[in-house]
Amino acid sequence: MVLEATMIILDNSEFMRNGDYLPSRFSAQLDSVDFIFHGKTNSNPENTVGLMSMGGDGPQVLTTLTADFGRILAGIHDTKISKGIHFSTGIQVALLALKHRQNKVHHQRIIVFVGSPIDEDEKELEKLAKRLKKNSVAIDLINFGEHEVNTSKLERFISIVNNHDNSHLVTIPQGPKLLYESIQYSPMFAEEGSSTGFATANGEDFDFGADPNVDPELALALRLSLEEERSRQARERERQETKSTLPKLDEGDGHGDGDGDSKMQNK
Repeated sequence: MVLEATMIILDNSEFMRNGDYLPSRFSAQLDSVDFIFHGKTNSNPENTVGLMSMGGDGPQVLTTLTADFGRILAGIHDTKISKGIHFSTGIQVALLALKHRQNKVHHQRIIVFVGSPIDEDEKELEKLAKRLKKNSVAIDLINFGEHEVNTSKLERFISIVNNHDNSHLVTIPQGPKLLYESIQYSPMFAEEGSSTGFATANGEDFDFGADPNVDPELALALRLSLEEERSRQARERERQETKSTLPKLDEGDGHGDGDGDSKMQNK
């Protein structure tokens, strides 16, 4: 079993509001983070996972490396959808976070969700890829949503950073499968088995990384926590949409009504 420290980078740009991946690009990432975290920690209990975002005004570390899924959920809760992505800067911040891992024996890995157009040119990406390879950092790129414009850049990036097939580009077009299901059977987890530590001996898979027959309370808690977070995100989107569509009141009309009411009262 590989001993590994992994930083997951979320795409939280405005493109994540799109609903072409169910239930939305952003919520699809949340399911996938749940899957990846438990896949990594189930394959080796000493593995650690951190979480950060790369949208908004700049990259933000949401959760430092941990084996506690509760801290990952707290980081997800603090994530806000905003502006575009900072692809190169986000990876550099993740590289720094991995450098400060407590156990230096851990292999270093970065997993990046890319669902927005990448602004960096190929020269800048090539320089970053060489830096990752020099520091022995593996990287997995989950290319979805805007794959038509990003694939050529990302293929070149992976070809440079790849060292004995330790890095992968997983391109996932829209389709009937959920995002995490496509990740589950991708080359990212080929070494750990197609079910990434989620299956029992009879091949039964568990979406949330816990066998309800072994630990029903944990399985239920994980499901409820993620569903609650998805509901919160949905309410936030509805609030933003309602706010943007509400008509603005004409102050002049308001004063006019007030004068009319005064006249009625005087009569």
